[in-house]
Formats: sequence, structure tokens, C-alpha cells
Amino acid sequence: MEIKIEPLTEEDANALYFFECENRSFFEKMVPSRGEHYYQFDFFLERHRELLLEQSKRTSYFYLIKDLSGMIVGRINLVDVDQVNGIASIGYRIGESYTGRGIANQAVAILLTLPGLEEIKEIRAVTTSHNIASQKILERHYFKQTHVGDDVECNGETVTMLHFVWTRASKGIQG
Repeated sequence: MEIKIEPLTEEDANALYFFECENRSFFEKMVPSRGEHYYQFDFFLERHRELLLEQSKRTSYFYLIKDLSGMIVGRINLVDVDQVNGIASIGYRIGESYTGRGIANQAVAILLTLPGLEEIKEIRAVTTSHNIASQKILERHYFKQTHVGDDVECNGETVTMLHFVWTRASKGIQG
């Protein structure tokens, strides 16, 4: 499946809310819940506006992963951007009906080469020990595991947080 990633806009709110609600139980199998309040539309809209404000300040970059018809199939973000040191953290999620199609792999590849993000020299990632697919995607794109973090409870199961880092130098990218 071919995809594109587009910056989050105000106009995306309704479609993104639907995407998040539709995939809630699937996402919560892999990561801790965002909480009941996140799925109340008024709260979601407030949070959406906050994300757009962060994006306008360049402290985060939020993208929607879409198929070529414009349907949201996932999200990919760079957050906690330290503009002085060129460091950010990546996060992504793919809708349940779109998993296993290489979408996250494509989205990470696109994100790492986006124009305008050259100031980001290091990207950090955290995933859970049971999310093997995410670990493989990170490793495929030259993220190196740096350490094993804390254990957390996720859906009644204890999982370990694994920390990764990518640098432009690790891929030979200049900028």
C-alpha cells in the first residue's frame, strides 16, 4: 500500500477522532490507555488544538499517515523537540486494519528524510518488550537499542520499556 504523511491540521479533527475511537482497543493492547477523557469529543478537540499550537511553535511535529485516497491509516510524530541540541522523540501508531502492510516502515522512512527537519540530529524512541514489530521497524531504520528501561503494567501484563536512538551519523545522513 502506498502512503503519504501530511502535517496535522485543524481540518483533520473529525477524521482523526473517528480513527482514534475505532482503534482504541487495538492500541490499548500495545500501549497504556490515553484515558477515558481522551475519547470524549470536546476534550479531544481541546487536545487537538493544543497539538496544533505545539506544532506552530516547532516543539513537536504531528503527521497523519494516509493512503492515497486521503484515509487516515496511522499517525507518526516527533515530540519533545529540543531545537538547541537537535533532539526529538518519535512515536507512531497504525490502525488495526492496516497492520502488516509495511505502513509504519514506510512512514518512518519518509519522516527521516522530510525536508525541513534537518536540524533534528538525534531521534529517541521507546517501545515495549512485547511490540516486536515496532522493534524491527526501528532497527531497520538504524535505531540502536541503548538500554532497557522500567517495567510497566499494560492490560494486566508487565512489559519492559526498551529505549532506542537514531542519529544522522548512524545512517550517514548529513545535515
